[in-house]
Amino acid sequence: MSRIGRLAIKIPAGTTVTVQDSIVTVKGPLGELKQNYTAPISVKVEGDEVHVTRGAETKEAKSLHGLYRALIQNMVNGVTKGYEKGLVVNGVGYKVAMSGKKLVLNLGFSHPIEMETPAGITITCPSATEITVKGIDKAAVGQCAANIKALKKPEPYHGYGIRYNDEVIERKEGKTAGK
Repeated sequence: MSRIGRLAIKIPAGTTVTVQDSIVTVKGPLGELKQNYTAPISVKVEGDEVHVTRGAETKEAKSLHGLYRALIQNMVNGVTKGYEKGLVVNGVGYKVAMSGKKLVLNLGFSHPIEMETPAGITITCPSATEITVKGIDKAAVGQCAANIKALKKPEPYHGYGIRYNDEVIERKEGKTAGK
């Protein structure tokens, strides 16, 4: 058995999980998420737990077993607590701000970059150099944060660019004065 797939998923109070026609629906205080699953995997709700099992011992079924269990666990966590990613903007003259539903980034280019907020995601700017991405879908939050970071990756000499809150940039030594 898969070490991750065999674990039961606890359903917290105020959250409901339903399974119908190969679709798992999770409703909670923060919203609702849905996930399809394929044939060798079966999902059952028993009391306040969700069990994911596989019907075959093929390599594909084994890999999907842990995957769908993790996806359902992320859905349960998302509708109860939500997910959040923090980004830090570092650089001379670099700043960010929200203009309605658009994120406006000044990153040293000749023009400011405007980025639309995706559906189901909330972007806030607590300060001119911080961005917070929140939502209930873990994959969507991570992808949105990655898209923002890709606009200006941190460079190793001064550390200018956009990085995650907990990310450490390996710094390189610059040129030394010759004789």
